Amino acid sequence: MNKKTRFWVRRVVMLTLIVLIGYALWQGLDTDKKKAPEVGDKAPNFTLKTLDGKKLTLDDFHGKPVLLNFWASWCKPCEAEMPAIQKVYEKYKDQGFQVVGVNIAETEVAVSGFTRELAITFPVVLDRDRVVTKRYDVGRLPATYLIDRNGKIIRKMKGQMLEEEVDGYAKEALSK
Repeated sequence: MNKKTRFWVRRVVMLTLIVLIGYALWQGLDTDKKKAPEVGDKAPNFTLKTLDGKKLTLDDFHGKPVLLNFWASWCKPCEAEMPAIQKVYEKYKDQGFQVVGVNIAETEVAVSGFTRELAITFPVVLDRDRVVTKRYDVGRLPATYLIDRNGKIIRKMKGQMLEEEVDGYAKEALSK
């Protein structure tokens, strides 16, 4: 290799190293990256709009146990578990049990039609930009968090839940 070629190879290698080191430092300093909430952590608060345009904040339910369910209308397991969640909500809502459905990235029209078809009466909020979905590190749908009266996560569930499971989670949350 002649001097000129070695010179350019060294420059390219140095530039690549500088870029890689800079990227690694930038990733380490990224303060927006937060770890996913785990059982025992305080549930991250959020404010999202409901289907009727009102703002709903998770902290609005402080003092009540909450089943926080992430879903989408195109998700068949989500659709399959909705009647069970609705039934358990109706059964325990007078005891303070609350359900909040977080729809992921769909239009109001699609969500309204879906909730009307399934006769959903618990609050449903729209996470159009997936900010809350990302904060809760939701991957596979449906995903559900059970939150106690003090705002702490007591369970994380991935996948479709059966009515018996939802009922058991409601009882567990109400007992704490």
